[in-house]
This record gives sequence, structure tokens and C-alpha cells, in this order.
Amino acid sequence: MNARAARGAEKTQQKTADGAASTRKPRIMPTWAIVTISVIFGLFYAYFVWNAIDFLITQATGTLSLNGYGWFVLLFAVVFPLIAFGIAFAIGWRRVWWEFSLVLLSGLGVVAVFWLDVLAYSATNGASMLG
Repeated sequence: MNARAARGAEKTQQKTADGAASTRKPRIMPTWAIVTISVIFGLFYAYFVWNAIDFLITQATGTLSLNGYGWFVLLFAVVFPLIAFGIAFAIGWRRVWWEFSLVLLSGLGVVAVFWLDVLAYSATNGASMLG
């Protein structure tokens, strides 16, 4: 029996308010490990957020201002890494450390691809985002 199956077999019994017994799976990772892994990957996600903010400011303060579509695309590029981090964290925080790291790394890969798409679109069709 592997370690994960052994942990799954060790369910704790708890009484609820109505007296019924409920089973709850014990935590797999300590809180300090979750925080450490989240902070390390969070810095990489924050790098994409700051790049998107810098690119948004650069485009907005140019000779031609942004139209509504340009604001939408570039503001979404700012918000998307935060959404991706939240989803990846929600999916992975109850898993073992390497699975949690892998989920956050996968989310980081999705953010990187999205950021490259925004840059490529801005380079090829950037005039459609300017007013």
C-alpha cells in the first residue's frame, strides 16, 4: 500500500451538530509548505501581472490612446494571471507538495502562453486596439 492510500484510509471521525458522525480526510500538507510553495510560484505569477501593467501603461500613454477593445484586452491580460493562480491554488492545495507544485506550474504555463498571445496580437494587429 502506498503512502497516499494509507493516508486516505486514516479518516477521522467527527460529530456534527446534529449528532451524526462525519468522516473528514486529514490534511496532506502542513500549512507552512502550502504557503512556501504558493509564495514561490506567486512571485512568478506576479511577474506576469507587472509586465501586463507596464505594457498597458505604455500603450495607454502613447501618441494614440487605447479604444475600448484595447482596454479590454490589456486589462484582461492584467487580471488573467490572478484568475489562473486562484484556480490552480483551489485545485492543488489539498494535494501532496509535488502535485501542488505541478498544478501551479501548469497554471503558470497557461499564463505564459496567454501573455505571448497578447504580445503577438499586439504586434500584428495592434492598430485595432488604438483609438
